[in-house]
Amino acid sequence: MRKTTSVLSTSLGIALCLIQIHSACAKERIPDMNDARSETREQRDARMRWWRDARFGMFVHWGLYSGLAGTWKGKPVGSRGGMEWIQQRVRADTWEYAHEAVPLFHPREGFANEWAKLAREAGCRYVVFTTKHHDGFCLFNSQHTTYDAYDLIGRDLCGEIVDAVHNEGLKVGFYHSVIDWHHPQYDYLKANQLPHPLKGRPSPNGPRNHDIYVEYLHAQARELFSNYGAVDIIWWDYSKKGNEGPFWRADELMAMARRLQPAIISNNRLYHIPHIEKDDSVDRLRTWKPEQGDFTTPEQTIPSTGIPGVDWEVCMTMNTTWGYSEHDPAWKSPETLIHNLVDIVSKGGNYLLNIGPKGDGSVPQESIASRAIGRWMATNGEAIHGTTASPFERPTWGRCTKKPGKLYAHVFEWPDNGALHVPTGELSVRRVSLLADPNRTLLKTEKKSGTLIVQVPRKPPDDIVSVIVIEHQE
Repeated sequence: MRKTTSVLSTSLGIALCLIQIHSACAKERIPDMNDARSETREQRDARMRWWRDARFGMFVHWGLYSGLAGTWKGKPVGSRGGMEWIQQRVRADTWEYAHEAVPLFHPREGFANEWAKLAREAGCRYVVFTTKHHDGFCLFNSQHTTYDAYDLIGRDLCGEIVDAVHNEGLKVGFYHSVIDWHHPQYDYLKANQLPHPLKGRPSPNGPRNHDIYVEYLHAQARELFSNYGAVDIIWWDYSKKGNEGPFWRADELMAMARRLQPAIISNNRLYHIPHIEKDDSVDRLRTWKPEQGDFTTPEQTIPSTGIPGVDWEVCMTMNTTWGYSEHDPAWKSPETLIHNLVDIVSKGGNYLLNIGPKGDGSVPQESIASRAIGRWMATNGEAIHGTTASPFERPTWGRCTKKPGKLYAHVFEWPDNGALHVPTGELSVRRVSLLADPNRTLLKTEKKSGTLIVQVPRKPPDDIVSVIVIEHQE
């Protein structure tokens, strides 16, 4: 049965958010991971196939923090870094935070359709959005709290987003935080490796019972897996050493997800996130364990190399913040975004590129730079979707991807002398052409000592990345 909350006015909606009453969570035990469906390698490959083929997805961070836009009580909090963490950065308790943020959160009608259309036009195959971030505010209609969009504005925003994404023919993923700065029983003293606005201060409501919060976490996960049709990805966030796995009864959460959504794909952030070496996140790949999630998630950095047999996805912002900030001008250029996409896919990874909409759900004009990716993908998407990692080390002029019978040379630096050297080895080449050429006019080639020398036009067809297709015998 759904809640019968009636939203009489904006002020009533605000009051409902500020005077939260958590209902008792039904204590339903979930079977452990040993009861989850076992898979053969072939079955897992079949379940993962669409995700591996997709290569490009859109991340969306959106919630109460979005309306604050990086400003707290009239003053900028900073010009860099995650403004979805603004409550923690200003060390506000949940009531003060809600008092400031709730009046600025006014989702306009049709916002989700705009997101989904932007994702499709950019060439994304899936969208992952925040159902609940660390501040504890839920975009979905939950029976276990009134700190959600339904009680604030009478709308199930999660449902609107899911419908819009599906209507564009895209897969949908739920980001869900296991951290919760709002819940009165989330024991931040026990969760001492994780951030909290009150860290270092005593609990204002007395001793907290972590087990009660974990029951709440599981009850809300069940709602997400039960009430919105097919959920393709669950993107948990996040654990640290000492506050990982068993701290959240993670095996039970994973088993629940697979039982209620048998085809779901999960990241591994219910478990410990390893230390990242400076400038190289390849350790995230080396320490991946399949029993802890289907893929691992390097954040903001691209690993120096992929690792065969390891599924991974780089999540990255367009500027330096995940949640919207009006004070962060460090936007990546279309050239950088396209180069990142190609670099990641050439190593066998996926690219999850974030947008941070404003409090009304509108997308900042700078984020619409993703349409430049869409224009490039409209011509060159064949060299991204459904491809696998390069068969050789990255060349100085760019990157390579491959499909059965095809090698794609993504040229960042167009050769001045008209000769592109591709280290094809003993590959038996059949024909070579420009992907942007609708007529697929053959390019002249010459083979020398395992290198294919391709004679290219004086000017590249694309100023950012041009793609040459090398068709060969398998």
